[in-house]
Amino acid sequence: MNKLGIFVNFWEKNWACDLGKYIRKAGKIGYDILEFQAQALLEMDKAKMDELKKISADENVELTYSLGLDPRYDVSSADESTRLGGIEYLKNIVERVGYMDGRIISGVSYAGWGCVPKEDLSGDKSAIVSRSVDSMKKIAKTAADYGVTYCVEVVNRYEGCVLNTAAEAVDYVDAVGADNVGILLDTYHMNIEEDSFSDAIHTAGDKLKGVHFGDNNRRCPGRGHIDFDEIAAALKDIGYKDQIVSELFVAKGGEVGRDICVWRNLEKDVSENCLDAEAAHMLEFERELLARHGMA
Repeated sequence: MNKLGIFVNFWEKNWACDLGKYIRKAGKIGYDILEFQAQALLEMDKAKMDELKKISADENVELTYSLGLDPRYDVSSADESTRLGGIEYLKNIVERVGYMDGRIISGVSYAGWGCVPKEDLSGDKSAIVSRSVDSMKKIAKTAADYGVTYCVEVVNRYEGCVLNTAAEAVDYVDAVGADNVGILLDTYHMNIEEDSFSDAIHTAGDKLKGVHFGDNNRRCPGRGHIDFDEIAAALKDIGYKDQIVSELFVAKGGEVGRDICVWRNLEKDVSENCLDAEAAHMLEFERELLARHGMA
């Protein structure tokens, strides 16, 4: 069965948190993976990173990393100093992911997250995409040195303009031309932008290296209207064997609520105990889903 994971900010309202606590929690519930924002690694010394690696090994929970790139480091920017600073910033993050023995980093890591381009695109974003591709070629080399797969996440139009569909991501990855650069598709974003979940997954094909699950309302799969059977069937069709991480945001407040625009609690009870129960329910839902489609 594909490894199943959960994003730490299902529980936490701030990006920085006690990661050791949540590695243990994920392991206790039964998850294979805990994912968190890679920027946190920049604030850690090697002793702290070693501590997290040990907890991860003890709990048999793999750590994976996501990233919403601060606009100050926008590697698609027309400003050269911003772009070059972003390349070095992302190289530093990738080096730390490598030190953590991480296999994969994903997210809006190819342009500023939430950036609205200042130039008049007039229906043509090719210059922005081209600058991003040029930057990614340099970042990908560092990632390859550390054995890290760099996944570009396709997101909706309100969070970026570079990659909104699987087809655009395929063209982007082809343009970068690096074996360690792949695509991550997120069901929440696909629900907004794609005409068909199945068609998008088949379009990504063997370039698909990561998947985020989340229902249309950013709650757990099965708590909204997305057809996860269609998604699982398509993943089976393309022989997808990599990770599936649920990236959910259900509580208002804090940095996360502000940045993700969660203005009301999406669960009736967002206490830690109730969220633990919901996480356990989701894991069972996903295991049954994959088993039903012969992915066990």
